[in-house]
Amino acid sequence: MNGHAIQLEQTDAAVSKDQIRTALEVIHDARSSNKLRQEASDYLEKVKLDDEAPHHGYTIAADQSQPAVIRHFGLSLLDHAVRHRWNEYTVEQSTVLREWELDLARNLTDQDPPYIRNKIASIWVDIAKRSWALDWMDMDECLIGLWNGPLASKELVLAILETLSEDVWGHEDPIAGLRSTELSRACLDIFTPMTVLLDQDFSRGTNINVRYGEEGWLSRMGDLLEWCISQEGDDEARRACAVKTMITLRSVIGWAFPESLSTTRMTLRLCQALRSSYLPIQLAAVDTMHAVYNRTRLSENEFKALVVPMFMNDIVDFLQKLYDWSCVDATNIDEEKYLLLKKLSELVFNIVGLLGEHPTLIPIDSCFNTFLKLLINIAKNKSLQVSICALHAWVKILGSETLVASSPVASFIGELLEVCSQRVIKYEALPEDSPDPSVIFLNEDIDTMPERHLFLGNYMRFCKMITERIVQQSPADALYHILGSAEQVISHLYDGEPAFSMHSYSKTSIPFLKMDAQCSILEAGLKGSVRWLTARVGETGVHEQEVMLQNLKVWCDRILGLNFEDPSVKERVIQLAVGFATGPLKKDARFAFKIFDYILDTNYPDDPNYPSYSEAVKDLQGLCIHELQRLAMKFSDYLITIFDEVERKVSQVSQAVARDDNVRTRYYSVLFIITHRAASVDPQPRQERLETFLQPLVAQWQDSELTQSLSSFSMFCELLGCGGIQQYVSRRALHGIPDWSATPLDDEGKALQIQMQHALERLPLRATKAFLSVSVEKLEPNSTAQQMAGRLWEKMMPMILPNLLDMIKQAHAFHDAVNWKGLPPEMSGIVHRILTDRFWQIGISVGSRDEFYAKVGDTKNTVEGLASSIRATVRAVRETGYKLLCYMGLLGEHFYSYKELPQPLSAALFTDAHALSTHQMAILVETIRPVIENCPVASRSHFLPPILAGLFEQLDRKASDEWDMIEQRTRISEGRVSLDEEMRDESVLRQLTYTSVMLVVGLLDPNKPNPPDPKLADGAAPNGFRHIEHGNIRSFILATPEILKPLILFCTHAIRMRDTRSCSLITRVLGSLVPEFETDGQIDTEVREFLSTEVLKACITSLHDSYFVDLQKDLSQLIASIIIIYAPRTETPRQILLSLPSIPAEKVDQAIQQLYKAHQNTRQQRAIVLDLLESLRGVSISEQGRIAKPDPKKIRSAIEESYMTVDMQGDGQVKEKSPDLGGIADMFGRP
Repeated sequence: MNGHAIQLEQTDAAVSKDQIRTALEVIHDARSSNKLRQEASDYLEKVKLDDEAPHHGYTIAADQSQPAVIRHFGLSLLDHAVRHRWNEYTVEQSTVLREWELDLARNLTDQDPPYIRNKIASIWVDIAKRSWALDWMDMDECLIGLWNGPLASKELVLAILETLSEDVWGHEDPIAGLRSTELSRACLDIFTPMTVLLDQDFSRGTNINVRYGEEGWLSRMGDLLEWCISQEGDDEARRACAVKTMITLRSVIGWAFPESLSTTRMTLRLCQALRSSYLPIQLAAVDTMHAVYNRTRLSENEFKALVVPMFMNDIVDFLQKLYDWSCVDATNIDEEKYLLLKKLSELVFNIVGLLGEHPTLIPIDSCFNTFLKLLINIAKNKSLQVSICALHAWVKILGSETLVASSPVASFIGELLEVCSQRVIKYEALPEDSPDPSVIFLNEDIDTMPERHLFLGNYMRFCKMITERIVQQSPADALYHILGSAEQVISHLYDGEPAFSMHSYSKTSIPFLKMDAQCSILEAGLKGSVRWLTARVGETGVHEQEVMLQNLKVWCDRILGLNFEDPSVKERVIQLAVGFATGPLKKDARFAFKIFDYILDTNYPDDPNYPSYSEAVKDLQGLCIHELQRLAMKFSDYLITIFDEVERKVSQVSQAVARDDNVRTRYYSVLFIITHRAASVDPQPRQERLETFLQPLVAQWQDSELTQSLSSFSMFCELLGCGGIQQYVSRRALHGIPDWSATPLDDEGKALQIQMQHALERLPLRATKAFLSVSVEKLEPNSTAQQMAGRLWEKMMPMILPNLLDMIKQAHAFHDAVNWKGLPPEMSGIVHRILTDRFWQIGISVGSRDEFYAKVGDTKNTVEGLASSIRATVRAVRETGYKLLCYMGLLGEHFYSYKELPQPLSAALFTDAHALSTHQMAILVETIRPVIENCPVASRSHFLPPILAGLFEQLDRKASDEWDMIEQRTRISEGRVSLDEEMRDESVLRQLTYTSVMLVVGLLDPNKPNPPDPKLADGAAPNGFRHIEHGNIRSFILATPEILKPLILFCTHAIRMRDTRSCSLITRVLGSLVPEFETDGQIDTEVREFLSTEVLKACITSLHDSYFVDLQKDLSQLIASIIIIYAPRTETPRQILLSLPSIPAEKVDQAIQQLYKAHQNTRQQRAIVLDLLESLRGVSISEQGRIAKPDPKKIRSAIEESYMTVDMQGDGQVKEKSPDLGGIADMFGRP
C-alpha cells in the first residue's frame, strides 16, 4: 500500500467485491469440490496481500447491502493490514486506516450480528495497541461519542474496553507488551474516576493527556449496569447489555484502584444485579464479584468500603435466600442453577479470605453470626464441590486467633464437628452407581480419577484440619463430642449391613468405611490435643490435663475390649490405639506397653480359600509389625527394662504366626530397635548386642557361593531360580501365544514359580533392609543412636556393598535381551513382553485398583502369571537394592567416605539402565535421588561426579529415545498398539520426564542448604569457611564440567519433550543458569556458546510447535535472557536469529537493541521476542479454528482447579512435595 493505493477506482472495487463474494460462496457451499474450494481460498489469501486490500476491506465492510459473511471478510482484510503491515505505513496512511475503523464503528447498527461487532472491536484495539497515547490522542473522546449512541454502540464500546483491558493487563499479548508501561498508565487514566486519580496522586509519566471527561469508564459502566437492572423487565436487549457490562467490568476490576470500586458503588450495584430473576445476569454478577473479592492486602479503608458491607443484615439475608433457591436435587440437576450455587460458594470463600486481613474491623452490629450460619449450611451441602469452599473457609476462620475466640464462631463448633465426622468417608471407595447424592454430584463434577483423587484428598484434609483446630482450641468439649459420636458409630458398625463373612469379604465394605471415617476424625482430634498440651507446658490447669488424658485412656481401653472380625477394621483400631499411645498419652509408657502387648496378641487365621480375606490378614500382620516398630522407637527406654519378657513374647509370636523368614526377621527387628534406641543402657554392651543381630546377615553376604553366583549373568539367573526360564520359553514357543492370561500354566511352569519364590527368600536382601531401615529412620541428627548406627554399619558395609552392587548390576542386565543368549534370534522380542510391568495407574488404567489386583491374582496360574513371577523376582532384587543404598546414605560420611565406592556404584546403577522400562527408570531416579542429595559437602568431589554424570547420560538417552518413539508412533499410527497402551506409555514417560526435571530443579536450587554435618557445631565450617567444596550443590555442579555437560544436554533436550509441566520448569532452570556464564573462563565460554546455539535453537523450535503454545511466555523469556546477556559477548545468538527464514537482519538488530533497553521489564522482553518471531510462532488448535473453544460453563474456576490439581495444606497452601518447591519463584527470579 502506498500513497496512491489508498484511493482506488470505484469500478475496480466493485469488481473485487464480486470476485470476493463469489470466492466466499464457493468456500461455504457444501457442493463445491475440494479443488474449487482450494482455488477460492488461494484467491482470498492473495487479496489480503494486495496493497489495495485495506481499501477493499473498508468498502466491503461498509456496504450494508452485502451479506454479513462478506462484510466480515472485508473486516478481516483491514485486520490483516493492521496486524501484519502497520509498521510499513506512513502516519498519513495509518491515520486513514484509523478513520475507516471509526467510520465502521459509528455506522454499526442493532441489526448487525455480534461477530461483526466483535471484529470491529478487535480491529479498534489492534490499532489502539499500536498508536493510542502515541499519535492517537482522542480515542477516549471517540469512545464516549459512541457511548452516547444506541445500545448497539454501547455494546461495541464494552467489547473494545474488555479486549483492551485483557490485552494490556490480562493476556501475554506481544504487541501490548511492547508498550506495556504507556498502555497500562493510559488505561488507569481513562477508567478511573478523576476524584480517585487525584486522591491516588496518579502520575501519567508524561505530559500526554488521553482522558476525556471526569467520570471514567468504571463510573459509566456502573451507571449503565444500574440502568439495565433497574428497568430490566423482560427486555432481552437490556438483559444482554447488563451481562456484557459485567463481563467487561470483570476484566477491569482486577487491576483497578480499589478506591474506584467504592467511589462508583460497584459492590452495591453488583449485589443489585445478583437479585435479578434472570440467571445469566446472576451468574455474571457473581463472577464479577469474584474479581472484587479475589484481591488481597486491602487497606483498612478499602476493607471497610468493600468487605464490611457484605456482612450487613440485608445482604447476608439475601445471600442465604439465594443459596436456598440455587440448591439442586442430585437426581435432577439444573445446570445453570447448580453453576450459580458453586460460584456463590466460592464467593463466600473469597469474602472469608479477606476477613482474615482485618477481622477486628467487622462492626459489632453486623450479621457475622448469620453469615457463619450460611457458611455452615454451605458446608452441609450434599455436593462436595459446593461444600469444600465452606470447609476451606472454616479452616481460615479457625486459623485466626481473633475470629476463633469470638462467641459467634464458638456457637457453631458442634455442627461443624458433625459435618466433618460425616464427610471424611472415602467417597472414592463407594461404587460409581451409588445412590448417595454426594457420589452423584461427584460424578457430575469431576470426570477423571486423578482429579477426583486430589479433590477428595483436599476435602478430607480440610475436615481433619478443622477437627484438629477445634480440639486445639477447646479440647474438653470437642473431644467429648468426638469420642461420643465415634463410640456410637463403632458400636453399630453392622446396623443395616450383612454380618461379616470371609466369603463376601471386601476391603471397601460399608462397616469398614464407617470405621475408617471415625478413626480419621479421632486421629485429627488427637493431633489437636497434642498441640493443646504442648502449648500449655508449664501453665496451670494440671488437673484439667489429667482428666482429659484419663478420659482418653478409658475410651481407648473400651475400644480395645471390643471384638472385630474384619482384619481391615482391626488395622484401623491398632493404628488408632498407637496414635493414642504416641500422641497425647506419650508420657504413659505402661499404657504404651499395653498397646504393644495387644498388638502381639493380634492373630487372625489365614484362609487361602478366600483370597481377598487372606490378603487382608497378611496386610494386618504387616501393619502390626510396623506399629510394633513405632512403639519400640518411642518407648525403647521402658521396654529395655522388661526386655527379657518382650524378647520371649516376640520370639513366640514370630515362630507362631510368621509365614516366612522375612516376616520373622521383621519381628526380630523390633528387639533390635529397643536395644539400639534405649539410651538408659551403656553404649558398648548395646553395640555388642546389636552386632550379634547382624552377624548372621553379614555371613550371608560374604558367602563365597553368593559371590560366585553374581560373577556371571547365567549364574545370576540360577541364583534367582530363573535358570530354566529361557529353555522353558523357547520349548513352549510362548512368543506364538497371543493371550498369555488365557493360557494355563503347566506343572513345569508352576515349579519354576515356586523355585523363584524360594530363591528370593534365601537372599539376604529383605533381612538387611529390615535391620538397616530401623537403624537409620527417625533418628535425631548427631544423636547417640545415630552415631552408634554409623559405627555399627561402617563395619558391615564393606562386607555387603560388593555383592550388593553386583546384584543390582545383574538385575539391570536381566532386562537387556542381548543377555538372553538361550533364546533364538526370532524370540528376542519376547524379553520385553516378559519384563514389561503390569501396574495400575490412576486415570489411565481401566477399572479400579482392586479390580486390577483381582485380575492379577486370577492369572497366577497362567503363562502371564509366570511372567509376573519373573518380573516380581527381579523387581524385588532391583528395588530392594536401591532402598539399601538410600538407607546407607542416611549414615552420612560412614557411607560416602569410601574412596572406592563411586565408580562401582555408578557402573552398577547406570551401565545397563538403558534396558529398563520407562516406569522402572522413573523408580530408579526417584529412589536414588536421596543418595545424591544427602551427600555431605566434604565427599562431593569424589562421590558425585561419576554418579551424576552417569545418571544424566542415561536419563538423556532414555527420555530422548522414548519421546522419539512416541513421536514416531503418532506419525505412523497403524493400530498395532491400543489406545489404552498409548495413553499409559505416554503418561509413564511424562512421569519419568517430570521426575528427572524435578531432580534437576532440586540440584540447581541456589537456596538449597547443604546437608547437616555432624562434625560441625552451629553450622560453622572449618577454617572459617561457611561452605567447603564450592558452597552449595548448585555451585559445585556449575564448577564441575563432568557433571555440568550431561546435565545441560539433558535440559536442552527436555525443552523439546512434549510435557508442558516439565518444559516450563526446565526453561526456568536454564534461565537461572544464563547469568552464571557471563565471564570469560574456559567453562563459561564453552557453556555460553552451547546455550547460545543449541538451547536457543531448541527454544525457537518449541516456540514454532503448536503443542508448546501455552509455554511461549517461558520460552520467549529464556530466548530474551540469552540475547540480552550473551549478545554483547558473542555473535552466536545474532547469527542463530539471522539463520531463521523471513526475518531480515535489520529487524533482528532492532529487536536486540530493544531488548537491551528493556533489560528491567521482563514482559516487554517477551513481547519483543514474540514480535520478532511472529512468523514462526505456533498457534493453538482453537486459534486455527480446528476445534471450538470450550463452553464457558464447563470452564473451571481457579479455586475449583486448585482443589483438583494440587495437594493443599490445611491453610489452603500447596502441600510441599519432595524436592521442596518453596523457593522456585525466588530461584528463577520470574514474575
